[in-house]
Amino acid sequence: MQFAQEELRRSGSGRVLDLGCGAGRNAIPLARLGWDVVGVDLSRPMLLAAAQRAREERLGDRLHWVLARMDAIPVRERCFELVIAHGIWNLARSAAEFRRALKETARVARPAAGVFVFTFSRNTFPPQTDPVPGESFVFTQFSGQPQCFLSEAQLVRELGAAGFALEPAVPLTEYNRSRPVLPHSGTPPVIYEASFRREGGRRCVTDPPSQGCP
Repeated sequence: MQFAQEELRRSGSGRVLDLGCGAGRNAIPLARLGWDVVGVDLSRPMLLAAAQRAREERLGDRLHWVLARMDAIPVRERCFELVIAHGIWNLARSAAEFRRALKETARVARPAAGVFVFTFSRNTFPPQTDPVPGESFVFTQFSGQPQCFLSEAQLVRELGAAGFALEPAVPLTEYNRSRPVLPHSGTPPVIYEASFRREGGRRCVTDPPSQGCP
């Protein structure tokens, strides 16, 4: 929320995309701050719960809910001044799906848009843990399902390839790194929290909003 507040102050006004919004845990507070929010999720029950919360808090005019995948966002390009990717990109089942999601985020983000990332770290596992065959950062040892666990270098490189640069004003932080997780131990994953910025120039507060955005 602190990063979102600073981004709102920097841009003056704007739209935020909340990927994997769930029941509105981030979207509702973002709307309270003054953002116009588009929440995207694959769970219809979660979106219905989010919409109910928005009605109860009388924030319906600032919130829009979309049933969609993270790699197929049904909005036009350059719609958002801020993107929240909180615990969503790590759910990609392959590097290809992960990269499609990054490419789609780059498509809908405006130049100089901020991106807040909260995702699984490779340090969740001991160094000798093997990824899925043919993959470099997809592992099944945590939940039995393929999920993405990137090293810091991989995270910065993958976002850089999609057109996002690490935001120097916000430190890249790693949480829960007390000791590596043993497979299926029930220990929480190690998490990276970081902020990036869409390359392509600095947005001016006088820039007009993108046409056709929700």
